[in-house]
Amino acid sequence: MAQPLEIGDDVRTSTARPGSAARPYPLVGDDLLVPCVDGIERPYLAFDAAASTSALAVVMERVNEFVPWYSSVHRGAGHKSRLATNAYEAAREAALRFAGRGPQDVAIVCRNTTEAINHLAYRMRFERDDVVLTTVVEHHANLLPWRRMAQCRYIEVSAAGTFTAGDVADALDDGPLPRLLAVTGASNVTGWLPPIDDVIDAAHARGVPVLVDAAQLAPHRPMPAAADYIVWSGHKMYAPFGAGILIGPRATFEHGDPFLAGGGAVDLVDLDEVVWTDPPDREEAGSPNVVGAVALHAAIVELERLGWPAIVEHEERLALKLRAGVSAIDGVRLLGPALDSGASTLAVASFVVQGVPHALVAARLSAEFGIGVRHGCFCAHPYLLRLLDLAPDEIERYRSEVLSGDRRTIPGAVRASAGISATDDDVDRFLQALQSIVSTPPAVLYEQDAPTGDFWVDHPAWDAGGRSLGASCGRG
Repeated sequence: MAQPLEIGDDVRTSTARPGSAARPYPLVGDDLLVPCVDGIERPYLAFDAAASTSALAVVMERVNEFVPWYSSVHRGAGHKSRLATNAYEAAREAALRFAGRGPQDVAIVCRNTTEAINHLAYRMRFERDDVVLTTVVEHHANLLPWRRMAQCRYIEVSAAGTFTAGDVADALDDGPLPRLLAVTGASNVTGWLPPIDDVIDAAHARGVPVLVDAAQLAPHRPMPAAADYIVWSGHKMYAPFGAGILIGPRATFEHGDPFLAGGGAVDLVDLDEVVWTDPPDREEAGSPNVVGAVALHAAIVELERLGWPAIVEHEERLALKLRAGVSAIDGVRLLGPALDSGASTLAVASFVVQGVPHALVAARLSAEFGIGVRHGCFCAHPYLLRLLDLAPDEIERYRSEVLSGDRRTIPGAVRASAGISATDDDVDRFLQALQSIVSTPPAVLYEQDAPTGDFWVDHPAWDAGGRSLGASCGRG
């Protein structure tokens, strides 16, 4: 197996193009050429790591190595089945280790973070008058499942989109004691890192267990080992093969029926009886995603090998350069905590450009510069509305338009987010492109589609006939 690169190694990846900067840690697909509207193919700059990441090169190698040996897990006596079972269970143990957990906990392999939170919401056995305390910062995945099962109270944010451990303590004390505190480890909108250890301490001091949504945190910072429950996804952690993890105390899953019912979750079944097996198998009915688990294991091993000090140092430098650069461009407003606030953030910059729709900014970055970013509300509508500071009448107007099928004026922002393979030259390239968008008119004619709100150009690479879904989560 090829030796992975260390941050700072002065080498090129196999996909690097002449003149491109060395990648500190290679991902599959780095610097692939993509067509732009001026007829030039440019190395693709993937600045959407907060949504999904490409695979680490060593993760892809491990998957390719494993696939010929793929077989049934927990269901076969053959050599391949035994190897596959061992690989699957090794991934489970690696997830527990990565999260700093011990034998009192179980790791359940899910599809993604969203499924993991829905899974836990079901298994907590809430009564309708039970309370879950969460925050307005959360991704919809850490809002909507709780609303189905219990009553929710919400921790509000400052104008900068942040809250303190003191705010959490006040919210815990304001009303009936919650059954659970559900909180993000890192915002997917602003990259802000809440004081998660202090937040957990405040909840535990009051006897309240804590779920941490670590989807954004896991690839960038160590896990908070004191959290009672923790969830994350491989697709944001350089293992995009459809696996996620739910970790929690074994006692939560030892009694009651599982979230999913089916084969592999039982000891005995008759037509009028079922005896569920022990966790974690009780929680994983059906054929599991063995390849996804193997990929996630490989990503965990590589991040552990690289080490958090190197990762954090690299990404903190990128974060400062990216956010300071966006902030310095006239007519661009950076969302989230100010640069001089002392708040910690990931290498994420969400922003709005004065007088230019967010969808047009994203389309121009792609069509003219070969840069991929996210735009819209980032599956965090309550948080973004607060960051944009919209008046009630503005909110009602766009709500009415969306309900009528017109998303052209839906509020939103543009998000640039860097991962482990990004370089300072990547940030410079992005900032130069953004400055060009602010200061010069579009190079071609862009037409906006009402059902999605997206802007398209008459070019083979942006064929409107092939775009049935909107880039900002709006269906056409």
